[in-house]
Amino acid sequence: MKFIIFLAFLATIPVANWLIGNVGTTCIPNGPCLLPVGFGLMAPSGVLMIGGALVLRDAVQQLLGIRWAFVAIACGIILSATFAPPSLVIASAVAFGVAELLDLAVYTPLRQRNLPIAVLASGVVGAFADSIAFLWLAFGSLDFLAGQWLGKMWMSIAAATLLWLWSRFRNQEVRA
Repeated sequence: MKFIIFLAFLATIPVANWLIGNVGTTCIPNGPCLLPVGFGLMAPSGVLMIGGALVLRDAVQQLLGIRWAFVAIACGIILSATFAPPSLVIASAVAFGVAELLDLAVYTPLRQRNLPIAVLASGVVGAFADSIAFLWLAFGSLDFLAGQWLGKMWMSIAAATLLWLWSRFRNQEVRA
């Protein structure tokens, strides 16, 4: 199971890169395909997968340790550069690396105290860093920043909520 999480993390990268050029309600010529992410906001379609990558990197660290988290990040940077369209290689690799390292930096000290908060807080930081770096490097614009960040945050919010519910259920089970 541990290595399935590792492989799922790695799979998010080529899927996100494929989505951004192929799936969306609107595709901008020489730009990304966009989809609605809520509150009237649009974002490049790879955002949900990248949000998932942030959560799954946390899971890799939780299950396999910090060394494997660094291995996952290094592999992810290589995959980002390999699977991104030529015009997005630098943006994809740099944004991915910066976001995942910042996610790790926030997640690591918080995870022992409160796992749902660690996932949510690291997701906030990672999603914001990835959004700024990717949008600026890829398109020279932060026009889709709010939508990009929100789209990624849906995955962190979902994971943190599930972890919180699981911990509440587990604590009730222990008391019974």
